[in-house]
Amino acid sequence: MTDTARIPDKPALEGLEAKWGGVWESDGTYRFDRSGATREAMYSIDTPPPTASGSLHIGHVFSYTHTDVMARFQRMRGKCVFYPMGWDDNGLPTERRVQNYYGVRCDPSLPYDADFTPPFEGTEGKTIKPADQVPISRRNFIELCERLTAEDEQQFEALWRTLGLSVDWTQTYRTIADEALFTSQLAFIRNVERGEAYQALAPTLWDVTFRTAVAQAELEDREQPGHYHRVAFHKPGGGHVEIETSRPELIPACVALVAHPDDERYQPLFGTTVTTPVFGVEVPVVAHHLAQKDKGTGIAMICTFGDVTDVVWWRELGLPNRAIIGFDGRVIADAPDAIASDAGREAYAKLAGKTTFSAKQAVVELLRESGDLLADPKAITHPVKFYEKGDRPLEIVSTRQWYIVNGARDEPLRQRLVDRGREIDWHPDFMRVRYENWVGGLAGDWLISRQRFFGVPIPVWYPLDGNGDPVYDEPIVATREMLPVDPSSTPAPGFEESQRGAPGGFVGEHDIMDTWATSSLTPQLAGGWERDPELFDLVFPYSLRPQGQDIIRTWLFSTALRAELEHGVAPWANAAISGFIVDPDRKKMSKSKGNVVTPAGLLEQHGSDAVRYWAASSRLGTDAAFDPQNPTQVKIGRRLAIKVLNAAKFILGFEGAADAAVTVPVDRSMLAGLASVVEQATRALESYDHARALEVTETFFWTFCDDYLELVKERAYGEPSPEQASAVAALKTALRVLLRLFAPFIPFAAEEAWSWSNEGSVHVAAWPTVGELAARGEAGVELLELASLALTGIRRAKTDAKASQKTPVARAVIAAPEPAATLLASAEGDLRAVGRIAELRFDTAEALEVREVVLEIPAEEASA
Repeated sequence: MTDTARIPDKPALEGLEAKWGGVWESDGTYRFDRSGATREAMYSIDTPPPTASGSLHIGHVFSYTHTDVMARFQRMRGKCVFYPMGWDDNGLPTERRVQNYYGVRCDPSLPYDADFTPPFEGTEGKTIKPADQVPISRRNFIELCERLTAEDEQQFEALWRTLGLSVDWTQTYRTIADEALFTSQLAFIRNVERGEAYQALAPTLWDVTFRTAVAQAELEDREQPGHYHRVAFHKPGGGHVEIETSRPELIPACVALVAHPDDERYQPLFGTTVTTPVFGVEVPVVAHHLAQKDKGTGIAMICTFGDVTDVVWWRELGLPNRAIIGFDGRVIADAPDAIASDAGREAYAKLAGKTTFSAKQAVVELLRESGDLLADPKAITHPVKFYEKGDRPLEIVSTRQWYIVNGARDEPLRQRLVDRGREIDWHPDFMRVRYENWVGGLAGDWLISRQRFFGVPIPVWYPLDGNGDPVYDEPIVATREMLPVDPSSTPAPGFEESQRGAPGGFVGEHDIMDTWATSSLTPQLAGGWERDPELFDLVFPYSLRPQGQDIIRTWLFSTALRAELEHGVAPWANAAISGFIVDPDRKKMSKSKGNVVTPAGLLEQHGSDAVRYWAASSRLGTDAAFDPQNPTQVKIGRRLAIKVLNAAKFILGFEGAADAAVTVPVDRSMLAGLASVVEQATRALESYDHARALEVTETFFWTFCDDYLELVKERAYGEPSPEQASAVAALKTALRVLLRLFAPFIPFAAEEAWSWSNEGSVHVAAWPTVGELAARGEAGVELLELASLALTGIRRAKTDAKASQKTPVARAVIAAPEPAATLLASAEGDLRAVGRIAELRFDTAEALEVREVVLEIPAEEASA
């Protein structure tokens, strides 16, 4: 029964987030309770752990709302919902933020200072030059990383609570916590034991700013200005071969010229040699199918290494390595051994120590002097590879790194990964193609080692030979019992700390794992793999992986890979892929573009339900435009939430029980229509189409308020009678159903209105079913629609006459086709009451129309 004391005089959205957030937390409304749970009753979500550095943006609110709608729906369906939240602490974004926030940089050679105080506190937004950053020990640096991420995580959690995410906050994990270190290192050790992780000295994409290796998944092409230089390579018997290159500074690293095997222009040259200009090195002319006949002159130089195609050529053609670019992006001091002439070495000396930009200018000048520059450089714009977080073009250097197999060189594994992708239900389905395209286009195994500081240490040491040199081919891998472990501070198994760095001793691996090597294990991290077998068996494989479309190639793929290698299964049954948030010019919002909107102010101004409504109105996989100056959809959502509160207050003010008999045809017609809405909304949510579920519910709600409620309110206000009881029962029944339908989308308004007449939370109430409405809604749904159209026509007649809607009607004639006219007659009482009609007649016609409305206009109004 309704407790009128619970209903405020003026319902409002303000303050509902704090009120109900506190209640949900104290009552454990969203607490995951596994006691007695079965695998069949579980609904587990592999929630994206946001990067805990900086601030959340509107895109986070967008996609996380989509997930929360599904969590709330499944909970109301009776599922035991496992909905954890993780924080992605480690990695480059955190390090960069710490450097700028505190004005420090890490120098692993420095000792730990227990009393260290950073020079700055909160300089975020300003970029402090590396030269001005105070160098500190690795341990001091990591402590600052942990301090700052902990502060960020508190702010993130507060915002998520304000948004109303129905997360179980007791199930939170951090990607740098001991549990995460244990899980990540154990999975890596298992990869090593099975031969899936290996170390190799190989060409590596390298960011010279951050001094770290970069994986294929972290690349992005950016259009950059450049120049083509037409250069002459000399034939042994005289004459020359012309090539065009955008990187003349790599001529001293040239190891061959290459053309397509079908290119008749160069077929006579295959198997011969030419000499490089300026540096005088003899290199072969070879054939390869990746050479492009229509690019430049059709013949190109292979350098070690200019781009990823050079790496492919170098590997497949068995060419020598003459790399000249160092880790700092400058030309190394020692010339390749192949440059043997005095003139060649003198020319190389002019390049040593220069940046690639300066070296390019120097080589161009040397080519001009030698006459080997055959034309003025031609300006071009071309795609250049960058680290996605970097601002300088990548170089390719030779480094020793750790890799995990990913199917690039293992066709059976590649096919298994494609097959696993097809076992997953993708929402929307076309996103699966992006996954398959990525798997099909892999060019190399997954490089997982990073030359950074804040992350999961690679649990490996290397023995030192008698000269103190590492024996990389005999790595010492940590045992499970040692985990988590940091090889830089813990001695290798079987050694003492005093043997670190000494001949015959050991040295620890300094590299850490790529952040995706930890994030790829979020199902295992959250689910307690190897720590809580009962929990893991309940939740894994998960029901849902929600995420953005831009990290299919990184997070989704890498998680699928680790699940296949470790468990031989797809890690989830469903993948829900959200679109991007774009600005009014349809440009993706990103920090680099400076068009990101932070959500805190938006939530405070409009309310969380309004913002959630905006997010839930967009389908998965669809980009949503957002204009912070005119957030139209947010305002519509606020209007809806307020209307829900006001409609609930109005309906609950009627005297009568919700379980009384619903006997009047128009009431039954309304409930029949609502039953159809329940069916459609349920089917949509089962198909992960939350936008459709919200759309059909909202459309019915406005019709319910504007038409049905207006149509029957006079009867509901009337003296007790079966007809009055029917109206009140129908209204209150509809309200209970609508509040549950709206609960996943506007949880605060739904909970507030629900609390006025129900015990317990709407969010753990049973999801509405067609069955609970079927017995009350046998009348056809068209009756309410016909009655609404008739009422609209009567109101329009009063408006056209410039009369009040309270003006009595002496006589009205409504015409409709025979079946419709008969149906309308069953709503005569409500039409007469709400329209204040004295005489109402129904005629037949081809279409419904209000033919006649005779108003009883008072004399004073008529004379006016």
